[in-house]
Amino acid sequence: MAILPIDGGRYGTKEMLTIFDDQKKIDYQLMIEGAVAISQSEIGMIPKSAGQNIFSVSRSGKITAKRVKRLEAKSDHDTAALVEALSEKCSAPARPWVHYGLTSNDLVDTSTSMQIKDTLSIIQPKIAKLAVILAQKAMEYKDIPAVGRTHGQHASIIAFGLKFANWAAEMAKHIERIEEMKKRVLICKTLGVVGTGSLMGARAVEVQRRVARRLGLYPAEVTTQVIPRERYAEYIFQLALTGSTLEKISIEIRNLQRTEIGEVSEHFKEGQMGSSAVPVKRNPIKSERISSLSKMLRSQMSTAFENIPLWHERDLSNSANERFTIPMCSILLDEMLQTMIRIIEKLKVNTEKIQSNLYVTRGQIFAEFVLEALIRKGVPRFEAYRDVQRVAFEAHDNGIDYIDAVKADPSISSKLTESEIERIFLPQSHLGASPQIILNVNTMVRKVCKKFI
Repeated sequence: MAILPIDGGRYGTKEMLTIFDDQKKIDYQLMIEGAVAISQSEIGMIPKSAGQNIFSVSRSGKITAKRVKRLEAKSDHDTAALVEALSEKCSAPARPWVHYGLTSNDLVDTSTSMQIKDTLSIIQPKIAKLAVILAQKAMEYKDIPAVGRTHGQHASIIAFGLKFANWAAEMAKHIERIEEMKKRVLICKTLGVVGTGSLMGARAVEVQRRVARRLGLYPAEVTTQVIPRERYAEYIFQLALTGSTLEKISIEIRNLQRTEIGEVSEHFKEGQMGSSAVPVKRNPIKSERISSLSKMLRSQMSTAFENIPLWHERDLSNSANERFTIPMCSILLDEMLQTMIRIIEKLKVNTEKIQSNLYVTRGQIFAEFVLEALIRKGVPRFEAYRDVQRVAFEAHDNGIDYIDAVKADPSISSKLTESEIERIFLPQSHLGASPQIILNVNTMVRKVCKKFI
């Protein structure tokens, strides 16, 4: 019976869910056991035949989650159960050397690193794909003037493509952040009970180096019995940070889809219902889903940070909750990325509404440029500011188009010709550096993302 939406398949892609499957977790840990045994045998720590046998059995696919769970029911220890299941399949001479010099968290933590490594191999290409799609949208709309809003109010004119460029750039930065994070998070630890490699002696460091290379991880410089939880906190923080960017995008889409604005809308497929009661509704449900999941994702940061201070060389106060936080955060971000890619790919942009919204304030959005034109004519800034503001407020109160009010006011029209005033009120003239910024972002995004797409 499914309890959580993840369990029931409502959220989570198949490829991501597989990483956190019970059998897959066991397979990761068996890979570690095999890598340790073969590495120990290479330096003469255990017999070569034993190392080769353990390595072969660990990759045989003969050790099942079902068998491990049956043994765990008896021992009440999941790692001990896995070691016993592995030993059952090994040759008699090899059995004494199974799990030699290791402790439970050598398997638990290193397998978590392997899960994270595979998770990032799914997440990074999706971030890159989204970044490129956003950059394409930025290029498509780089010459379209639109309302720029601050505090929810009309502020000045931007290129509509600049919205997409901002998002594309930040997604590319997430790629860079993840790349930088890997050397701190993808950690291999095989140093035994309290991090000293006691049973293996000084050669424990060499064993760990070899195991890390085999598994595509970074060897731990120093640990207690566990990998420092700062590493996991950084991982969850990065997932939450990426999720927050996705929510930033989703909130803008939701706002721009409001009836009063109507500049964009999510794709509404044939047969879709926006409301069970109101047939005409087209709700931005996918963007709202991203906002909802982002809240859940961010909330896990608190738990991750609480796990950093453990007692002495370790305790178990982190163990149970990490069985939730790491899989859940990974699955949720993957779901959010998948959803956002679909949203942006099929996003409907209403360029006519973008243009008409420029004139919702009857031209007052051009006040900044009237001010600038007066300053260029030699009018002191604050004198010009007061005149521009006065005329704007009077035009608003009297329901007059701002351009007509400017032409009619002697304090402004005496300084600017009618043709100069009319040029000021052409939105295409006020894109500033937006087109060049968008071009620069497009180049940067493609450079950062080419490795992943």
